[in-house]
Amino acid sequence: MPGKENNDPREKAWAAGTYPKPANEGRSRNMKANRRSDTKPEIALRRALHARGYRYRKDFRLDLPGGVRVRPDIVFTARKVAVFVDGCFWHVCPEHGREPTSNEWYWTPKLRRNVERDRAADAALQDAGWHVVRLWEHVSLSDAVEAVMAATGPAAKEGSASP
Repeated sequence: MPGKENNDPREKAWAAGTYPKPANEGRSRNMKANRRSDTKPEIALRRALHARGYRYRKDFRLDLPGGVRVRPDIVFTARKVAVFVDGCFWHVCPEHGREPTSNEWYWTPKLRRNVERDRAADAALQDAGWHVVRLWEHVSLSDAVEAVMAATGPAAKEGSASP
């Protein structure tokens, strides 16, 4: 519409050169569809744990000493276990992560910040007495369940669960 101002913050960032413009509308839809929580590997893990009698909180914000806030994917509050299911691209998996080939000026620092934030969250959780379990999205479901069970012990009956 003529005369109507576009308030999309991405448009302003694109104009300022601080955010890459998508190659096409399909790519833009694809990137918008990426979820912060409730990814397929995370849901599969939650369902498997729930079926085995484990009760947990999902996407539960933990306010740690020093003003650090962390949102693990799965949290066993009574046992102080925080579980993260990390995507290979977003968290730079050493096995499957790859260097971006387009807009690397934007993606390389962004992915590096993701890894740094992960390490800072791990350190803050461990300093607060939490056990951290980090799983890659490509880890088999049975291996992921085994890792969580090893960290939590027998079936953990906690707050309401949402598989």
